[in-house]
Amino acid sequence: MENTTTTYDQIGGEATVGKLCDRFYALMDAVPQFAELRAMHPQDLQGSRDKLFMFLSGWFGGPDLFVEKFGHPRLRGRHMPFAIGILERDQWVACMVLAMEEVGIDPAIRAKLLENFFNTADFMRNKEG
Repeated sequence: MENTTTTYDQIGGEATVGKLCDRFYALMDAVPQFAELRAMHPQDLQGSRDKLFMFLSGWFGGPDLFVEKFGHPRLRGRHMPFAIGILERDQWVACMVLAMEEVGIDPAIRAKLLENFFNTADFMRNKEG
């Protein structure tokens, strides 16, 4: 049995990260409860999807594609132009939870990722409420 040590490997590598990003943006684009989150993004979501894919690849322990292309993520600084409050944070997290469920990420891994995603999304908040 292969011993996988990174989240990237445990969830299925590049293919699963790609499916997760595809599903995340498809849900954000189609589900009315994510309307405020969707409004913060450009009409064409491909660039956002690609950046999330590159970021998550490295964040999950795989190839550090975002850093290679753009340098340090500086997540809070990159998100400062967007008004992010509790509503936007919660929509982002809920959308990611649905995407993780739909692509079949193991529930135990999903629970740990949810904690990390929530903490990161909460750190992005830059407005009251």
